[in-house]
Amino acid sequence: MNEYSIWALMIDISIVSGLLLVGTILRAKITWIQSLFLPASIIAGFIGLALGPSGVKILPFSDQFATYPGLLIAVIFASIPIGNEKVNIGKIIGRVRDMWSYSMLLTLLMWGGGALFGLLVLGQVFTDLPSGFGLILGAGFLGGHGTAAAIGEAFSLHGWEEAKSLGMTSATVGILVAVLGGILLVKRGTEKGHTQFMSSFKDLPSEMRSGLIKPDDRTSMGDETVSSSSIDPLVLHLSIIVFVVGISYWVTQVLDSLLPGIAVPLLSIAFVVALIFQILIRRVKADSYVDQRIINRIGGSATDYLVVIGIASIDVSVVMDYAIPLILLFVFGTIWAYLIFKFIGPNIFKDFWFEKALFGWGWSTGTVAMGLSLLRIVDPDLKSKTSDDYALSYIGMVPVEIMIITFAPLLVSIGLPWIMPITLLIVGVVIIVAYKYFGLWGLAAKEQTYNKK
Repeated sequence: MNEYSIWALMIDISIVSGLLLVGTILRAKITWIQSLFLPASIIAGFIGLALGPSGVKILPFSDQFATYPGLLIAVIFASIPIGNEKVNIGKIIGRVRDMWSYSMLLTLLMWGGGALFGLLVLGQVFTDLPSGFGLILGAGFLGGHGTAAAIGEAFSLHGWEEAKSLGMTSATVGILVAVLGGILLVKRGTEKGHTQFMSSFKDLPSEMRSGLIKPDDRTSMGDETVSSSSIDPLVLHLSIIVFVVGISYWVTQVLDSLLPGIAVPLLSIAFVVALIFQILIRRVKADSYVDQRIINRIGGSATDYLVVIGIASIDVSVVMDYAIPLILLFVFGTIWAYLIFKFIGPNIFKDFWFEKALFGWGWSTGTVAMGLSLLRIVDPDLKSKTSDDYALSYIGMVPVEIMIITFAPLLVSIGLPWIMPITLLIVGVVIIVAYKYFGLWGLAAKEQTYNKK
């Protein structure tokens, strides 16, 4: 399409929606696809990549197709604070301390380790490699397609246009590593007796494989908080998100004019504006009319579309240009994530270390959704409280994640690529040292030894 219009937008959305339907059907009907536990969005993305501009060029995507992830990631981050209940930090610190520490270590070590590997190893072998190349690992593996879009957008503002395709490739490979590696870890964990709620890999419920939920097991997406005679409940929640993203875009334009040369990602502003919006509606006691589950569904919908568009818009020629350093980076990232799972997981957590560390594996190589999918395999009833603890601990992690996404590309652009990885790794070491100092390190192993005796 030569001219972008509202109909071009409609056709893009229609094609992506059709691909999602095809992905859902393939996951539900084809056995070997079910065995991979791939989300429908990943399947749809691969089909879009094969049939799109980098493939056989059948699908008529518009020339703006690759720009959608920058908007969708703002929707995702805007949905994080809105609708959240007020949390008493004092009461939950003790409960979620270990999950927060482990999540922080995953964030610090994956981002910092990948960036340092890129500088110390890849940068010395491939001398023409961009100094921010190692950040692609953290953006794709730990962050997923959303963060990859954000990092790609940030680097493109500083002149590295190829970062977006590389980030999307990293996120896609990360999903495969999360699924295939996670299945192997589950099988090995059940054989060694590490799992607390399942004894065999064959015990998986059918919905885990097909993706289809039986009528008796279905739950509500959310509550209607307003009467449809006034406004449709879904429209109300969509209006909130779209309004927040629109204000956020306006703020970024103002900042661009006031601070030329300093690019602030839209997602960072969207999170801050959403946080302010949530505080305001809580002050006027209107927060009870915002259902967090509906907001989460909007964020989840944006994520599915982002994954499809992100994969389908990958420029294969760019990936081939960086093929060897990319492969080396992915191999390092897989080994690095496994070492964190094997040596840090059992030492951070006292109870249900395998379930919680397996969730961390899925998150640190793929996405939070993949971590939850793997968790559901070994803890179908969520008795370990892993997801609850993560949801609470994530509140304290978001500022760190946003700081990394915001300032890492900026530091690279001004010639200071070493500051971020060194800082992140030092903070990671401090957390481990603190656990050892206070006698909290290795409690799971001590408990297992005591029980055997």
